[in-house]
Amino acid sequence: MATKPSYRLDLKRIPQHVAIVMDGNGRWAKKRGLPRLSGHNAGMEALKEIVKRSDTLGVKYLTVYAFSTENWKRPQEEVGGIFKLLVIYMKRELAELHANNVKVRILGDYSKLPADSVAALETAIEKTGDNTGLNFNIALNYGSRDEIMRAVRLLAAECCQGRKTPDQLTEEMMSRALYTGGIPDPEVIIRTSGELRLSNFLLWQSAYSELVFTDVLWPDFTPEEYERCIAEFQGRKRRYGGV
Repeated sequence: MATKPSYRLDLKRIPQHVAIVMDGNGRWAKKRGLPRLSGHNAGMEALKEIVKRSDTLGVKYLTVYAFSTENWKRPQEEVGGIFKLLVIYMKRELAELHANNVKVRILGDYSKLPADSVAALETAIEKTGDNTGLNFNIALNYGSRDEIMRAVRLLAAECCQGRKTPDQLTEEMMSRALYTGGIPDPEVIIRTSGELRLSNFLLWQSAYSELVFTDVLWPDFTPEEYERCIAEFQGRKRRYGGV
């Protein structure tokens, strides 16, 4: 007999936008005496299942932190391996993503990735561009401070060109200038592996996001644990500064 979950998920209150810091691949591999890339490969399999469950639950936007601007500091072999896995993931999953009406969007300057990674990403973006189901946002070569500075420069250029004055700038304009322009802010940000920080992820967009932390390492992050995290979010009272 299947064990009933210890949480109660309200399918009528599924968040519109869920963001996830996928952390713990390296530690997962180390615990098993495996190379770090084995952890990233296992993490890729976990991601596949979370995308599916997000679609099933009716999440409209899923944003995952896949590779940060700081991750370039890792060993070259690991970085290269991550990008090879990215190509494998895109080529292997694209047909199913497209068939399920999933729209792929990249947050960050992915032009600096290896040529085969860029090609795989652009193929996915083009093929799924008109899809209207789950919006699957992958943060690659992404850093929130870098994103904010990029947006500030865009707005500053408009002011220098005389198209706007500083007094005319609004929060809405700033939001539109970010990589996430047109995407609602995440109601909940989930971080795996027990770390309790945002790590330069969606700093502007997370102003009123609920933060949910789990000790589960990313490769072990099951759809059931995902639902438990959403249920924890549903138990929060969101006041937005009010009473």
